[in-house]
Amino acid sequence: MRIKSKRLKNIIFILSVIGPGLITVNAGNDAGGIATYAAVGAHFGYKMLWGLLLITFSLAVIQEMNARMAVVTGKGLADLIREQFGVKLAFFAMLTLFIANFGVCVGDFAGIAASMELFGVSKFISVPLVAALTLFIITRGSYSKIEKVFLAFTFVFFSYIITAFIVKPDWNYVFKQMITPQIEFNKEFILTFIGMIGTTITPYMQFYLQSSIVDKGLSVEDYKYEKLDVYLSAFWGDLVSFFIIVTTAVTLYKNGIRIESANEAALALKPLAGQYASALFGLGLFGASALAIAIIPLSTTYAICEAFGFERGLDNDFKEAPIFYGIFAGMIILSALIVLMPKLSLVSIMLATQQLAGILSPIILIFMVLLTNKKAVMGKYTNSRVQNIIIWLTVVFIIVLSIIIFLSPIIEKII
Repeated sequence: MRIKSKRLKNIIFILSVIGPGLITVNAGNDAGGIATYAAVGAHFGYKMLWGLLLITFSLAVIQEMNARMAVVTGKGLADLIREQFGVKLAFFAMLTLFIANFGVCVGDFAGIAASMELFGVSKFISVPLVAALTLFIITRGSYSKIEKVFLAFTFVFFSYIITAFIVKPDWNYVFKQMITPQIEFNKEFILTFIGMIGTTITPYMQFYLQSSIVDKGLSVEDYKYEKLDVYLSAFWGDLVSFFIIVTTAVTLYKNGIRIESANEAALALKPLAGQYASALFGLGLFGASALAIAIIPLSTTYAICEAFGFERGLDNDFKEAPIFYGIFAGMIILSALIVLMPKLSLVSIMLATQQLAGILSPIILIFMVLLTNKKAVMGKYTNSRVQNIIIWLTVVFIIVLSIIIFLSPIIEKII
């Protein structure tokens, strides 16, 4: 009985530690992310699945670095950047983060509007309602309570897994394509590939994960459990992405249907796979967008307040952390207002912000790899050689792809 009781206590303890990693990757599959993955499948079929597989390993390594920094130092990423590299570079990092995050937040409100319009609800109802509910939940709860709300959104992502099985792909062919690298040397393919990287390894994820682990009060003693959290979460997040790509590849790509947004994908699925597949895709879009609308502004406020020494944390009330909650509320309200503006191309915003996040992510990753190799910061918990190889290859790969994009107009003119 004592052994069983001890095992039960251990399981309960592990479950209490797990959370930040799962929430982070769930928020990564937001409206822009779903639109990007849907476009990957609809425009290129299974040709990018090999890239998603490699990105999964990179994501796991990067998230583990964040978790390790958090439990070893007890500080957020922005805090460490300011301490180790100075205020000017910290300001540059925060500006990079804010630009990427604000655009993504607007894109996620666009996702709320688009998903609810699938069910006949006007954006003038859905957007203000979600904005008000998000503000209420964040400003009225403690970290532990809010984390439970965020974790509940995990179940929404099963809708994409179910949808993939409804459309009945040839799984043997899918897995063969996954291990067969295919590249098209054209601007659309490379830009979409960068967008896929940008929505899988985003700047905000690094800041939010580390800050939430610190806010949760985890220490080095919890490291092995948090490492399990981030590894499993990286696999789960990209598994959802995999099923989104497969769903659109087997339906839209097969029928030559091109889409520019997640709601277009949901609408296109209706005649091809039935109303249930369409509804499930739309439901997933709403849940993913609602979660990201809370997480992305939070990652921004955590980082800015850490970088410049302002009081922060969900266990504080508005009077104790006015700047923390003020930035959060400002991002929510302004993003919602932009989406409510008429004649605005929300689709372009959603896709462009994912590509921008992909291009900007190397800046944040370079800060991370430098920090995790500093013995003065990490002690005996510095990166291994394998971790450094993976992270630097990821950084170089994204930079090379970005350079190709910028040079492609010049090359086209020469040719």
